[in-house]
Order: sequence, then C-alpha cells, then structure tokens
Amino acid sequence: MEDIINLKERAKEVRRLVINMITEANSGHPGGSLSMTDIITTLYFSIMNHSAANPAWEERDRFVLSKGHACPAYYAVLSLCGYFPASELLKLRKLGSILQGHPDSKVTPGVDFSTGSLGQGLSAACGMALAGKIDKKDYRVYAIIGDGESQEGQIWEAAMSAAHFKLDNLCVFLDCNKLQIDGKVEDIMNIEPVIDKWKAFGWNTIQIDGHSIEEIIEAAGIAHKTKGKPTMIVADTIKGKCVSFMEGKVCFHGTAPNREQEQQALRELE
Repeated sequence: MEDIINLKERAKEVRRLVINMITEANSGHPGGSLSMTDIITTLYFSIMNHSAANPAWEERDRFVLSKGHACPAYYAVLSLCGYFPASELLKLRKLGSILQGHPDSKVTPGVDFSTGSLGQGLSAACGMALAGKIDKKDYRVYAIIGDGESQEGQIWEAAMSAAHFKLDNLCVFLDCNKLQIDGKVEDIMNIEPVIDKWKAFGWNTIQIDGHSIEEIIEAAGIAHKTKGKPTMIVADTIKGKCVSFMEGKVCFHGTAPNREQEQQALRELE
C-alpha cells in the first residue's frame, strides 16, 4: 500500500500518460478518463489484491470498468503496475495493439472483462461476486460505472440482483462527473436523486469527493466491513479533472487534444 502523497503523484502520472496516449492516437475519451483517475489509481495501488506477475491468480480481486470508453486511465494504471511495458501505451487504438479503444480481456493482460457497451459491466461484476460467494472465495469485486451510463435499464436490473443475493463482496464506484457525450446528464435523462435510488435498491450507499484519495480509501474500507449488502460509492467528480481547458467541457468527452493542447496539459500536470 502506498501513502497518500505517493498516490497523488501516481494519479498525476496516470493523467500525463492519458494525455500522451490519446494525443498520439488522435482518438479517445480524455474527459471521463481524467475524472476517474484518482479512483482507479487508488484501487490498484492501495486497495485491491492483484498480481501483475500472475494476472489469472484465482484469489485476486476482480475489477470491471463498466464505462469502458475511459480505458486510457485503466491502461495507464495496468502498465504502471507491471502488467505490460509502458511502450505499449502509445499504441493505443492502433491495428494489432493490445490496447484497443475499449477493454478487451482476450488481448490485454490484467483486464478481467471486456466492456464498452454501456450498462453491461455492472451485471458482469455482479456475476463475478456471486460466483465468489458460491465458490466460497475471499476475493472482492470492484467496478466503476458512469452517471450517463446509469440511464441504461440494465444497471438497475443488476442493482436489484446484487441486493437480492446480498453481494457484500461487491463495491462499485459511480463516477458522477455530470456530463455525457450529448451534454449534461440532468438534461438528457436525469438520474437524480441517485443516492436515494441506490439506497432504495438495498445498497449500502456512500457519497464522497471522487478526487480525494483519503475519502476513496475510507469509503472502500467501510465497504469491506459492510455485511449483507453491496456498496455503491457515489463519487462526485469533474470531467477532465486537472487539465484547465478540459474541466467540465462536454467537447472533451470524446475529442483528442492536439499537440499544442497536449503540451499545455502536460505543463499543468508537472
């Protein structure tokens, strides 16, 4: 486990890699990658049990990135953990690359489930958690879903199932950056009151600042101690976090920065 200062530096490094990767590919989703960076960095470097030397380790904690388009941050973290060389990162979205535009468990070491079709990842995470219960395994399952993604009905079917089966080995983060490809979540299909909804579905529900490493760790600790129900951590985040011209901008949901913007972003992330 790394200390808070080191985790913050790790997150900054992940953000730099995200900018490099997406600029080089001239394609990708920077906004949602940057909004969830603190969460996924903290998970892999402080919370989850996993092994880059043995990605298929049966006792490992599982992770599902349900909002699969934000995979640049996922890939950056996996690389820093040692799952594959950093040189692969600049091959993002290239033909034949192990790092495609959405996570592919068949080609990318460390990826537990292929995602990209929004709404489906949470169901997979529930299945993994249920399998763990049936097999009497101690591993935990973590997932990150999006707020725009939460407009999908399958999210709520999975929510109902997880509570029904008392999947207390399941911990989900809702990356609540309030924007999606077409605009504001509240304008397109409002999901509020989202905390009340998850509570009503029978989940242990916690609200945090999704950019606070301390709050992320504390919430995950509460989830670990909670018995008889899954945990939803509603993480308030900012799309494009830590890059001034991307923060809160819908246009950077799926637009790559140009070379000049890349250099400005990297200066801000020094």
